[in-house]
Amino acid sequence: MKYALALIALVASPAAAKTIIVTAGDNAQERLQGALLDAKPGDVVEIGAGRFDLTDGLSLDVAKVTIRGAGPDKTMLAFKGQLGAGEGLLVTSDDVVLRDFAVENTKGDGIKSKGADRIVYKNIRVEWTGGPKETNGAYGVYPVESSQILIDGVTVKGASDAGIYVGQSSDIIVRNSTASGNVAGIEIENSRHADVTGNTATHNTGGILVFDLPNLPRGGGGDVRVWGNKSIDNDQANFAPKGNIVATVPRGTGVLVMANDQVWVTDNDLSGNATANVMITSYRNAFTDTKYNPYPRRVDVSGNRQGKAGYDPQLPGADQLKAAFGGSLPPVLWDGAVKGENGIRVADGVAVLSLNLPQGAPLSSAKPAPADLSKVPAMPTRGPVVLPTSMEAAAR
Repeated sequence: MKYALALIALVASPAAAKTIIVTAGDNAQERLQGALLDAKPGDVVEIGAGRFDLTDGLSLDVAKVTIRGAGPDKTMLAFKGQLGAGEGLLVTSDDVVLRDFAVENTKGDGIKSKGADRIVYKNIRVEWTGGPKETNGAYGVYPVESSQILIDGVTVKGASDAGIYVGQSSDIIVRNSTASGNVAGIEIENSRHADVTGNTATHNTGGILVFDLPNLPRGGGGDVRVWGNKSIDNDQANFAPKGNIVATVPRGTGVLVMANDQVWVTDNDLSGNATANVMITSYRNAFTDTKYNPYPRRVDVSGNRQGKAGYDPQLPGADQLKAAFGGSLPPVLWDGAVKGENGIRVADGVAVLSLNLPQGAPLSSAKPAPADLSKVPAMPTRGPVVLPTSMEAAAR
């Protein structure tokens, strides 16, 4: 009888989770993609130390799988010989953990997860090792159309759009990560309820960007806290392909908030940004999206440590502007576009320069003048984004 019960229990229970080990060597492409296809929920695909020379992108469409390497400087997925133009790794399933490996020199994005909820990026490096080039992939890590995202301890270098990008998503934490040598270091786009904290953005064109754009499936971005970061010395010439929205980001922008609602920029170290430590602007291009609001609203810039800025602004008439303000511009720039009460507050004890530009007007029509935004009432803060304990445990 007891043997029958044991047999019934065995049949009724799911198969035990297993670890699938993939070592470096010949036929890496077939063996690694085969492991991702064979994985079952609960499995770990363990990628050994070494360089895996790959000729095509990898994909995972199985939920509850962990892909784990030996470390971002020990396990390298190398795509220099990639034949297509897609991602290095595409994930389209929920509850996936990606950790402890590197992705190098992809033709397209480094790692993209689409429609994948509760995804963890931990201790990942994505890099284009030839330095900044227009032909580099657009995004380093790229979760989109998702909810509950944790990006922790990630390093990205050389992306021709954004190093760390989260788009059209909600419930997001980006922390303890480094973005350098990208066009945009860290970008939160058309997303809600995000915390960006403890990161370093340096030597990018723009350090940290919070955008809302029209004509996308999900809009209404906002409720973003940018706090406790370092956005310093963002001095990379813009190398984005022409036509990309980030191709308009001026070299030397520390934090850029565009057309977003309810954004806190607090307790950050901001310095060495040649155009501005903080730029607040409306969306300036034409658009047809009737639900889109192009104005920034309820933006609170306070409690930051503002260092040198505005010494080489990448703006029309920069020399005249610098002369008018004693050799450098104030650390905070605002385009001055207003529709009703916009609730923009800057209370860092620094000057603000308003360009006094109506929304959509060309920069050539700017009428720059100092602006005092310190008397706008402070915006009540909110508590931190809280993710499932299983995600936090996976990131330890």
